[in-house]
Amino acid sequence: MINQLNTGLSPKYFAAHLPLYPIFIRIFSLFGYLRSMLLVNFLFTVLLSIFFYYILRKWQVTKYPLLLVIVFLFLPRFLVVRSIGAPESLFILLVLASLVFFEKENYLLAGFFGGLSAMTKAPGILLFAAYVFVLIERLLKTKKINWSMIWLLLIPTGLISVFFIYWIQYGDFLAYFHTGGLVPMSFPFSVFNFNDKWVGTAWLEDIIFYFFLYGYTVIALKNSKYRSFFYFTLIFFIATTLVDHRDIARYSLPLWPLACIALEQFFTSRKFLLVFIVLLPAIYLYAWNFLLYNQMPISIWRPFL
Repeated sequence: MINQLNTGLSPKYFAAHLPLYPIFIRIFSLFGYLRSMLLVNFLFTVLLSIFFYYILRKWQVTKYPLLLVIVFLFLPRFLVVRSIGAPESLFILLVLASLVFFEKENYLLAGFFGGLSAMTKAPGILLFAAYVFVLIERLLKTKKINWSMIWLLLIPTGLISVFFIYWIQYGDFLAYFHTGGLVPMSFPFSVFNFNDKWVGTAWLEDIIFYFFLYGYTVIALKNSKYRSFFYFTLIFFIATTLVDHRDIARYSLPLWPLACIALEQFFTSRKFLLVFIVLLPAIYLYAWNFLLYNQMPISIWRPFL
């Protein structure tokens, strides 16, 4: 199938895209790969919406859980990626599932879903870092170690298993790092350099607003009793500031549901909802314009139908 992609990319380039999401596409490929891709994304977006609604209701985060789910679904960049072939819906679902089970002290399932997230997108490994910080905080307070947290090692195990798959497929255990397609991460706010490969423009003021939104989310969650939520948001936010790529809006998407939770009073206020309704046509026009512009250069689509 790779040979039919007229992109000029080497097969190793695709090692930059982890295998769990493509595996689900393969499972449903009896409908055709293109239809399967859209079906898989639709199914995981539905599951993500239901699970997010469950979190909001179960933990009594807001008086308007359905309303907050709708707002969550219509962040412009998320509207785009949940409508095409992209792993974000699956990834965010797995991240949220891991965080929720961690807070329930079900470390087996927290590690299991965290491991699956690391097999979907490499930043899933940041869950493990967040849990380590929670463990250190608890250790300092209680002077005790909960050895059932050993299950959290499933998270790095998930990523390492991907590297073993690449070793078999490519003969290179570290193929992920040798693709030539990895987004560089260098220093804070390195995205503000129009000369860099994945930036290419000086029109970057929107990124400031994303940094402000998620930075404020970190502050809002600082004293939350859900410590894994705070540490994951903090670590992921710091990592996002290091990303040297124009598309910060996409790379920061895993923080979006946490921002909805932390700032629910704002996102469910009448003033916000009024502006949201007025701008809804603009959100759809943005998404439609983006989809028409950002297309993969495939000359013959028939093999994928």
